[in-house]
Amino acid sequence: MKLLHIDSSILGQNSASRELSAAIAGQWTAANPGMQVVYRDLAASPLPHLSGSSLAGADPAEAAEAAAIMEEFLAADVIVIGAPMYNFNIPSQLKAWIDRIAIAGKTFRYTANGPEGLAGGKKVVFAGAYGGLHAADAPSNFIEPYLRHMLRFLGIDDVEFITAEGLAMSAEQRAKSLQSAHQRIDEECPLAMAA
Repeated sequence: MKLLHIDSSILGQNSASRELSAAIAGQWTAANPGMQVVYRDLAASPLPHLSGSSLAGADPAEAAEAAAIMEEFLAADVIVIGAPMYNFNIPSQLKAWIDRIAIAGKTFRYTANGPEGLAGGKKVVFAGAYGGLHAADAPSNFIEPYLRHMLRFLGIDDVEFITAEGLAMSAEQRAKSLQSAHQRIDEECPLAMAA
């Protein structure tokens, strides 16, 4: 079994989304001895944003990295994504990664009946950190609807969101929200393993 762990926060060790994604990945690896883990830090090693030369494969090094990213994604059984909310959406670093995995003929295809995802059979757990209060159905939350739609487009329906909200509101709210998120991780992640 293989786990792909992605982080995208620019805050390094001060990042709540990194804290949560590490806890989620830890639960999965503890419950699955021998699980192979690939870690990619999109803030420490950012990908170039998609360009015409990217699509053409003009830069051999960039093309090789894009191929490696696709291989990591396709080989993963479980994908843990840590991301904060920046301006109501995902960090641009994470969007650059998504642009490398959403490739026609590899992870989706168009058919006479519409698009068909080719990357099914994976579990995705998203660890989110939001400065304000942005419930999944709030008009200000573009992260969860976007990621659900994007992953479904690629054929992935098994998506779970574990988020900590209101982190910038007060120290008390931050502590309470992180504690609640960690409790969900402790209670739900091992159960997901057995399913």
